[in-house]
Amino acid sequence: MLRVIVEALRPRQWVKNGFIFAALVFDRQLTRPRAVLWTLAGFAIFCLLSGAVYIVNDLSDREQDRLHPQKRHRPIASGRLPIPVAVTLAIALPLILIPLAFELRPRFGWVAAGYYGLMLFYTFVLKHIPLLDVFALAAGFLLRVEAGVALIEVQRFSPWLYMVTLFIALFLGLGKRRAELELLAGNAINHRKVLKGYTLPFLDQMINIAAAATIMAYSLYTFSAPNLPPNHAMMFTIPFVVYGLFRYLYLIHVRGYGGAPEEALFRDRPLQITVVLWGLLILLIFYLF
Repeated sequence: MLRVIVEALRPRQWVKNGFIFAALVFDRQLTRPRAVLWTLAGFAIFCLLSGAVYIVNDLSDREQDRLHPQKRHRPIASGRLPIPVAVTLAIALPLILIPLAFELRPRFGWVAAGYYGLMLFYTFVLKHIPLLDVFALAAGFLLRVEAGVALIEVQRFSPWLYMVTLFIALFLGLGKRRAELELLAGNAINHRKVLKGYTLPFLDQMINIAAAATIMAYSLYTFSAPNLPPNHAMMFTIPFVVYGLFRYLYLIHVRGYGGAPEEALFRDRPLQITVVLWGLLILLIFYLF
């Protein structure tokens, strides 16, 4: 049962909560043990809190998930996790985690509560409204970044990173909708009603816009952020971002990985290498130059 509960919390998707570390890294506080500990604690809270959201979502969508070729294997949809246990977890986890978040940092507590409230609103309302569904998901990523800012005493965290987060989140969310629409074909509306408001050409146009906006916002960050080295060394990280976006577009259109962004990261070696090299270059520029 414990293994099934952990599976229901979707630990593979906890990688999305890595956005909490943005403030720690990009504000050059990775060498401060206290800031690292605060951020790690916040990351753990967000992982469990997002897990509670996934349980609520799976409880709400269990009938539709049973029609999906992949989601029907989820613990709740497959019947491996009893409904009473799932409901207990969905209630108990936020009642424990949100007070802990306030105890950690009051501002972080408000961000965590806002994230949970937004995700509940998304689960029951916004995910059924075209465009607002992906913007709600993008807002969840922005709140993750804000949570990282709230955990430490930020000195010079560039607002451009919020814009980069917004556009990359829209890029991933739209890619997910495209993969769902393509995978489910004629049965798409029965599984997720919001897909009625999308077409593949429409999604492709928005994905291209989001990708271009991500590149522009990140490029502007590398030249205008207040805490970067004066030699503009950050510009050398731009090609990794561009290749990463292009690689993900390849995975969406050719390999069909767009329905689960975390799966693309865990399964595609070139994308993994790109992320690692980009991260190492960031650390080299920020902490050795």
